[in-house]
This record gives sequence, structure tokens and C-alpha cells, in this order.
Amino acid sequence: MRVPDFFGIPRSIRFIIVVSFTAVSVSITALLGVGLYRIFARHTEQLLTESSAQLLHRVSENLGDYLRNMRSLSDAVYYASIKSKDFAKENTNREMELLYEANRDDLISLALYRRDGTLLGAAPVAVEKQDTDVRQQSWFRSAAAKVENLHFSTPHVQDLFDDPSYRYHWVISLSRAVELNEGGQSSEGILLVDMNYKSVADMLDDVNQDSAGRYVYLCDSRGELIYHPRRMQIDAGLVAENSVVAANYADGAHSEIFQGERREVVVETVSYTGWKLVGVIPGTYFALGLLNVRQLALGLVLFTAAALALVNRLAATQVSKPLVLLNESIRKLELGQETQVYIGGSAEVRHLGRTLRSYVKEIQLLMRDIVREQEEKRKSELDALQSQINPHFLYNTLDSVVWMIEGKRHEDAVLMITRLASLFRISLSGGKTVISMEAELQHAENYMNIQKVRFKNSFRMRYEIDPAVRNYCTVKLILQPILENAIYYGVKGMEDEGEILLRAELTDGELVLTVRDNGYGIPAEEVLLLLKEGEHRPSRGSGVGLLNVQRRIQLRFGAQYGLRIESEPDEGTEVRICLPAIPYNEENRQRLEEGR
Repeated sequence: MRVPDFFGIPRSIRFIIVVSFTAVSVSITALLGVGLYRIFARHTEQLLTESSAQLLHRVSENLGDYLRNMRSLSDAVYYASIKSKDFAKENTNREMELLYEANRDDLISLALYRRDGTLLGAAPVAVEKQDTDVRQQSWFRSAAAKVENLHFSTPHVQDLFDDPSYRYHWVISLSRAVELNEGGQSSEGILLVDMNYKSVADMLDDVNQDSAGRYVYLCDSRGELIYHPRRMQIDAGLVAENSVVAANYADGAHSEIFQGERREVVVETVSYTGWKLVGVIPGTYFALGLLNVRQLALGLVLFTAAALALVNRLAATQVSKPLVLLNESIRKLELGQETQVYIGGSAEVRHLGRTLRSYVKEIQLLMRDIVREQEEKRKSELDALQSQINPHFLYNTLDSVVWMIEGKRHEDAVLMITRLASLFRISLSGGKTVISMEAELQHAENYMNIQKVRFKNSFRMRYEIDPAVRNYCTVKLILQPILENAIYYGVKGMEDEGEILLRAELTDGELVLTVRDNGYGIPAEEVLLLLKEGEHRPSRGSGVGLLNVQRRIQLRFGAQYGLRIESEPDEGTEVRICLPAIPYNEENRQRLEEGR
């Protein structure tokens, strides 16, 4: 009888025995665990909230100290340097550089501007970007609008100066209005201290190492985020934060429901900036706070279950072991590993093993027969395709020889027959189908020499051969049919001199052969039919050659390779042959011959 699955897990015999004997004890201890959990739940929530508030206060103090240091740095630049300078003949670059070097771990840059946006000094020394109008920057406008205050911006990318390393830094800008002395005349300027946002982020990242779900974020008085551990997800719209509401909370703990989840929010204002440091404690975190209680209850359950499981495991193992071994042997066969189907155990299990072993042997024999049959069929098809091209080529070549003999051009006929012999030596290639590109290009050159004699040099042949391509693999006799078409259906009979180009090159890891003529060209609708089987053949072009080459290449190298044809009437035709760049050696040739 088939045993139904249990939560998607097959119910083995051992599983049934173990689970049935432990279910009662687990149920009893679970009731005890629930009671214990409820006793400590409320008290634990209170402790966790107080702990989070204390943590937030420490972070607020550290952050406040950091910001006070930055404010002190701004005061030092202003009162110790800017106040004492006459900017009509002096600058503060040296003092600013010294302060920058002393605080470079926490600073990105210092800069001093006139009210009109003119740069007076910066550290580290940098070239100001062209077309940068600092008066449009929010930190500049804030400082210019309220000259008596210091202004802290939200994080942004510092893009005021050219950086030779093309790095862009996230900064928090501290800006203030300052009084400048220029030749005895008082004017206004803006002092900018760009703090390294990473310093603030690292400080808060250390707090947010808690993987249980509690986290801390920082926002300004309007609720705009300054730091958030999930900032990328928030910017991408994957998650949301209740920062606008939290910015209006008074310092202390608050309960809220956000996106259907109950959570506690602890808020503390950071020094004089108006920033809000917000600690979020999800409801799930309180459950984790009761971990010790749950561990106690769970430990009791597990101990009871383990004790019972240990007692009945011996009996269950004896019953289930043969089935486990049988299942393991079948799993190995599924993974393609060589193994024998297990036979053992009770009579029923032995019968099942023998039956499965018999079926596996029959399947393996059938698969070998199918593979052998498909390989023989593939080789037969390749041989049939190869045989089509030889009569086609021989007919055209002998036709040329007969024409010259009839014209009593015996020397030309001897030359053509000699070249024809060279062609057939390469064509035969000792029975090989895969040859080197060197041999294929030599075959093409011999063929074109024969045709140029026949057509009285009525066309010109150009070669652009990258020497690197000559030692790669190709299927033999793929260029000759395309060159033949270029002559007969491209440049033959042209009033002007015809030209045929043969190019061979390596492009993006592929071997690309291009045959281009400046002949009559082919209409677009007929180009689409050239490589389609069973379609009406075009009025111009070979009905056998191109399709033969296409099929031989794809049978050998795959459907992603083959011919690409482009043509326009009265502009000519271009045929590109795309092949994989496989170096020619005996190992690769043998592998390709065998279709591997």
C-alpha cells in the first residue's frame, strides 16, 4: 500500500516509527513552553526597550562628539586663520592644508568661497570643476540665508573639484557664513567643511550588526534620511521607512504600527543639529529576546524526542535499511554514476531490486542503440552533402577546359588541367572532411586562377588574408561554390571590369571568410530565399552550392555558424562565412571528423 507524503516528505518506515512515539511527549512539553514564554514575555519586552534606549544614547553621544569636532575644526579655520588674513594679498591654503592633514580620516575637503561663488582656498589643493556654480548648492544657500548658524547638509556626492583618480566621495557638508577682510574692506564668504560620510556610516554600521532585525537610522528634522542600513533598498522602492513621522516624535520610546507590523521606536535628538537618531525594534525582535526561555522549552522537547528516537531507532533501522540502500543506488543512477541496483532485505525489497536492475539494463542498451543510430545517420548525411559539390564543381571546370580545347588554346588547357589536378588533391584530402584553412585558401586560389584564364581576365581578384587564420580548422570546399556564384551570377558579362574580394580574418573569437563582388547584385526578396530549403529558388544564384555549404558547416559546427548574405541590385553581393576559431592539429581534426 502506498504511504502518503507528510508535508512533502516521503513517509519512510523509520520516519513513521520515530515520529509516532515522540509526538505525545513533544505536545506535552510544548504546552509547558508556551506557559513559560508568557510569564517572561512582558518583562523581557521592557528590558529590551530600555537596552535599546541606552544603546541609542551612547550612539548619540558618539555622533555628537564627532559633529562637535567638526564644528571645532570649522571654528579653528574661521577664527584662527580667516579672521587674521587680508585676502587681497594672502590666502589660507597653508593653514587649511595643515588642518586637513591632521583630520584627513574624517574629512574630504575644506573650501572657502566669496559670496559671489569665487573660490578663495581649498584643502587638499584641487582644481575647481568648470561650469560649477556653488551658489546653486543647497549648503551654500543655507549658509548665505542664515549667516548666524552652522548648517549640516544631508549626504551628497562631492563634485566641486576634479579628482585625478576619478573617485567621487559621499560627504556631509558643514557650512557657515564668514566675514572676510579684503584690503581693509569687509565682505562675506562661505566656509565649507566636507565631512567624510563614511565616518558617520561606519559609526552606525557598527551598531547595526544585530542580525535579529533591530536597527538604527539617522534623519534630519524633516524626516529626510541621512543614514539607513537599508538605504539602497529604500531608494530602489523595495522597502519603506516611517522617517517623516519619526522626525516629529519627542525623545523617548513610542509604539507604532507600520505596514501592518507592530514595533517600538526610540528617538533621540543629536546635539544642536536637529537630526533625529531613531532606533527601530520590530515585534519579531522581542520574540528573539525571549530566546533563552524558548531554548529551555525547546531543549526539553528535543531531549525527550531524542531519548525516544534513540530507543526505537535500532528497530526502525533494521526495517528501513534495505529500502534506504535501494533508494541510494537509484539516486546514483539518476546522477549518471556507474553502480548496481541494490538487492537485499525482505522478499518484497529483493523482488523490487531485481526488477529495477533488469529495467536499468534494458534502458542502457536502448540508449546505446539510439546514440549509435543517430551518429551513423549524421555521418551519412554529411557524406551525402559532401558528394553534391564534387560533380557540381567538376562539371563547371571541365566545361571550361572543353571550351579552351575547342578554341585551340592547348597551353591554357594544360595549365587548367594541372590546376584542376591540384584542386582534386586538396578536394580528396585523404578522405578527410576537416582540413586546414591554408589548404582551403590554396584550393580557392587555384580555382580562381582557372576561372580567370577561362574568362580572359575579365575580372580582377583581390585577396586580403590575415596570416593568422591559415592554421585553423575548416570544412573543405566551402569557398569554391561561393566564388563560383560570384563569377557566374555576379561579374560575368559586366561592361566594366568586375572585381571579387576574398578576405579571411579573426573577429571576436570567430573565423570570418568574406567573398564580395561588385556585380549585378540580388533583389532583397530573393536573398531571403537563398538559404531556405523547399522554397522557390531565386532567379539568380546557385540552387545547390550555397545551401550545401550552409548545411555542411552547421552539421559540423552547429546552427550558430554558417553563411550571412547581403546584396543590393547593381551594388554587388557579399557572403560571409562564420566558423569557430579552432586551431588545426591532429587532435582537433580527429575530434571534428568524429562529430565530437
